[in-house]
Amino acid sequence: MSDPDDYDLQREYVEPPSAPVRSIGWWIAAAIATIAAAAGLYLTVGRQSAETPAAPAPVAAREPPARSLGGEPEPVALPPLDESDAVVRTLVGALSKHPVVSAWLASDDLVRKFTAAVSNIAEGTSPAKQLTALRPHAAFLVVEKDGKYFIDPRSYDRYASVAGAVDSIDPAGAAKLYATLKPRIADAAGELGLSADQFDRLLERAIVALLGARIPDGPIQITPSAEGVGYDFVDGRLEGLSAGQKALVRMGPRNMRIIKAKLREIAVALGVRPVQRPPD
Repeated sequence: MSDPDDYDLQREYVEPPSAPVRSIGWWIAAAIATIAAAAGLYLTVGRQSAETPAAPAPVAAREPPARSLGGEPEPVALPPLDESDAVVRTLVGALSKHPVVSAWLASDDLVRKFTAAVSNIAEGTSPAKQLTALRPHAAFLVVEKDGKYFIDPRSYDRYASVAGAVDSIDPAGAAKLYATLKPRIADAAGELGLSADQFDRLLERAIVALLGARIPDGPIQITPSAEGVGYDFVDGRLEGLSAGQKALVRMGPRNMRIIKAKLREIAVALGVRPVQRPPD
């Protein structure tokens, strides 16, 4: 769980703008293996009657092919990537007027930041550098009980505005926006060595990863990190989560439910394959 945002008991921590992002390896998407029966092979007893046709071999269920994500794009003339911030602010601003969304739009290089954040979440690394506008400024609090440390539930209130911003987004509008901006997203993905189709799958993996984060029951026990900064989860199942999943858990159960519910709606609107989406 170690994170600069969770630095001290009653202190506010502001991450330096050049703070490195620690890689914890690729997030591996769960794959469903399909075993097909060999056509034409069957066991006979005696001779097959000419009047009785042979039963057809069972056809194995196949995962539907991946398709391009997004809704119907708006007929908008998009400027080059380096000049795209103004149109992104206009389109995203029409989608949500929430102050947190507005704060993110006040930054620059918006398409590149979105593309890099999605890539980081899908790969299991922290998207903090791309989402500095969403960093809470209130102190991270812990409580001590019988010599053990737990996240103070008041710390979750720091993320209520982020959950509210996510909840303000119309899923169909988000899917349309993604399709509209896709040419410039493809340009930014190309700078990362990815094609547009590859980024679609990366976006799918990022969404599925966040939806797969378990909402903890009860108080969350933590321990000071061996690295000397922040805290680690005592529960190995939580500590073993990816960086994006841990960030979601740190937001608290109520905010997690709000974000995951809206994210699931957005996944459906984008066309994320049902077989990929974790159950509720």
